[in-house]
Amino acid sequence: MARHCQLTGKKANNAFSISHSHRRTKRLQEANLQEKRVWWPQGKRWVKLRLSTKAIKTLQTKGLEAMAKEVGLNLNKC
Repeated sequence: MARHCQLTGKKANNAFSISHSHRRTKRLQEANLQEKRVWWPQGKRWVKLRLSTKAIKTLQTKGLEAMAKEVGLNLNKC
C-alpha cells in the first residue's frame, strides 16, 4: 500500500536536513498517517482507511460521504 492519505492524497515531501554547520542532506518529510476505522452511516458498517491527521479533523466537519465523493473513492471496496 502506498504511503499516502486515501482522502486528501497527502504524501511524502522532499526536504533538506540542515546541520548546525549548515550542511544540507536530503531527507523525506512523511505525512502523519494513521490507520482509522470510520463509521459509514449509508453503508451501515465500519470502513478502514489510512488517513492523515488533517483528514481526520476535516472528516468530522464534512463527513465521510462528502469527502469520498470529492476524491472519487469507492467506499464499498474499502
